[in-house]
Amino acid sequence: MANGNRDGLNDQIALLRRQVSDLTELAAAASGSAQEENLQEQINAKQERLNELLKERGDAT
Repeated sequence: MANGNRDGLNDQIALLRRQVSDLTELAAAASGSAQEENLQEQINAKQERLNELLKERGDAT
């Protein structure tokens, strides 16, 4: 894998990790509300993408 491509993957992975963390905090604050389900869907989608990128980078999932 080219170094530039790996750097790009690392940047995307870092961004997705921050987004998952931020959404998790929002979901905890929204516990019990209708917004919680929407936030959980967003978390799941971001986590799936994160797992794909980690696999592409060669990390164990």
